[in-house]
Amino acid sequence: MGMTVGMVFLLWSMNVFIKAVGLGNSSCSGAAAVCGNVTIPYPFGIEPGCYIDDSFAIDCNNTLGSPKPFLRRLDLEVLDISLEGTLRVNYPMSSWCPMSGTEIAPNVSLASSPFVFSKLRNIFVSIGCDNLAYALSSDVSNSSLRSIYGGCMSVCEKGAIQSNGSSCNGIGCCKTTIASDLDVFTTRIQSTIPFKRTEDCNYASLVDQKWFEENLTNHFEVRKMSLVPVVLNWEINANLSSLVMETNSSHSTCRFANGSSLLGNMSTTFTCTCNSGFEGNPYLVDGCQDIDECANLEVCSFYNLRYPCVNVLGGYYCDPVSDHKSRNKIIIIGISTGFGLLFLFIGGWWSYKLVKKRKNIKRKEKFFKRNGGLLLQQQLSSSEMAVEKTTKLFNSKELEKATVIDEGKLKEFINEVVILSQINHRNVVKLLGCCLEIEVPLLVYEFIPNGTLSQYLYDQNEEFPATWDMRLQIATEVAGALFYLHSAASTPIYHRDIKTTNILLDDKYKAKVADFGPSRSIVVDQTHLTTVVQGTFGYLDPEYFQSSQFTEKSDVYSFGVVLVELLTGEKAISSTRTKECRSLATYLIHSMEENNLFDIIDARVMKDAKQEEIIAVANLAKMCLNLNRKERPIMKEVAKQLEAIQTLQKTPNVQQTYEEVKYVRTEMYEQWDDVSTSTMLGANSGLASSSGSRPLLSF
Repeated sequence: MGMTVGMVFLLWSMNVFIKAVGLGNSSCSGAAAVCGNVTIPYPFGIEPGCYIDDSFAIDCNNTLGSPKPFLRRLDLEVLDISLEGTLRVNYPMSSWCPMSGTEIAPNVSLASSPFVFSKLRNIFVSIGCDNLAYALSSDVSNSSLRSIYGGCMSVCEKGAIQSNGSSCNGIGCCKTTIASDLDVFTTRIQSTIPFKRTEDCNYASLVDQKWFEENLTNHFEVRKMSLVPVVLNWEINANLSSLVMETNSSHSTCRFANGSSLLGNMSTTFTCTCNSGFEGNPYLVDGCQDIDECANLEVCSFYNLRYPCVNVLGGYYCDPVSDHKSRNKIIIIGISTGFGLLFLFIGGWWSYKLVKKRKNIKRKEKFFKRNGGLLLQQQLSSSEMAVEKTTKLFNSKELEKATVIDEGKLKEFINEVVILSQINHRNVVKLLGCCLEIEVPLLVYEFIPNGTLSQYLYDQNEEFPATWDMRLQIATEVAGALFYLHSAASTPIYHRDIKTTNILLDDKYKAKVADFGPSRSIVVDQTHLTTVVQGTFGYLDPEYFQSSQFTEKSDVYSFGVVLVELLTGEKAISSTRTKECRSLATYLIHSMEENNLFDIIDARVMKDAKQEEIIAVANLAKMCLNLNRKERPIMKEVAKQLEAIQTLQKTPNVQQTYEEVKYVRTEMYEQWDDVSTSTMLGANSGLASSSGSRPLLSF
């Protein structure tokens, strides 16, 4: 409390003193002086008594032909002064020439002055090749007391891109900020390459950032300059506050701050600004004048109507509309404009929707025709089955998720729709319909949640492992589906691309044969199709590959590969196997011939299945993979054999199923009387009986 009263008394005493002595020379009018093209506002001044302190005294020097202002105490040329607390001066550059050893390092100290080098407005710049420049404290006599305020390094490597004036990126030119507002510093320049000798000189200095980045067409122009613009911050010593308090009014505000960073003596400094709505010099008596906002024609203008503007001290207001006619006019204009915009919006929206609807109709018709819709309708209508009961033509709005068909496979797309419309089997994926009214046609299938057989085999999880029971069930179901396609369907259908990725698993892990794009239907008496070879390598019938003739036995070969995948858990083609056994079909046959069948069987199968079951399925797969298609079984026989193996597996009493299995085996032998005895043998000589003859199942 006592300190506060003492401070107030001190300020009051200084104020009374200044009032008694006046503000200086009565001849000083307070108007800003001019030297050359630079305006000198108070607290700076040229004439005695026209500046607040000797530190703010300006000398107008005419010796160079045109008047130029200089700070009297610092002998720095003033470029401009701002009442916001900054001024720009010309500051000498530092340079170093390695060849001559000449070094110029000017050291202008702002200590004990109201000025500091601005941290925010200046940057430290260095121009030259292989150059390290930095600003450090002026106490260079004691190296332990030196402080580096900032520095940067520039290089000129061979082939490097030189700075082109629009950037200072470290190639021939570098820049950085300084750590804080400084009152004194020394610049040091040295080469990054020891004992380098070159005729080019290197330069460094603080410089006004805005001037450096905006006014120079090329940064290397700085090398031709001995002086560059630098921004100084200035504040007034608190000891002179009474001089300003005499002038201070409600139109300006002076704020005090700790000036230790400026003056270094823990004294305080302050600056003044005009309040909002005022402009001018806050350091002069009545220096802050009211701004006439009403001089701006945009003030109080609304919807092309200009209302009376009343200027008041520090602001303005718009006079309320008193004329009822003007008010009514505004209301009418507003309502009319609103209704007009509303009707315009409604009309435009309706027109847009109408045009869009017609465009969509034409677009759907175009896509329907282009995607083979007419051809599909013709083929479905000529089919013996009722189109309404088998396949639906969806429109685009009825589909949210569907399978996208490649536009380049349009014929396969139409073929798949026609084929699937003839099929009704629990182990064949059901086609719900198709959509032809969009750019790329869509097929809509029943949802099959558990992915493909390939994923089930090769991406197994512990919750639903691929047990032997599951594998045998899937094989039996796929065989039944293929038997249906070959024999029981209204028209025989060859799938032409049987593989594990085209076998889907539903929620109960029941098999669903899918992807009928390459499939073909044939007339009943036709035995084969002659087509361009199509299918998946590893599953492709070798005879079909050579002759281009596809028969039902070609599907049998592909199914044989699937059987081997179920037995071994390996993919149809693998680069990890030897070159001659990269094909899984060859791998199985080779292993059986070398008496190594059980070495390639999947560990899970070996754990779950009986050896006779494995041998039976392996023999069946081997027959399906016979290179001579005539010696392969048909799918009906394959399906019955798998059903027999599955029945044997599920029946505890083997004798119960002996007659059924014997019947199946006898029927197969009767139909394959041309097949060599070796094909019907066990997996290999080690697995066969000593008599050299063994059926697929033995009891």
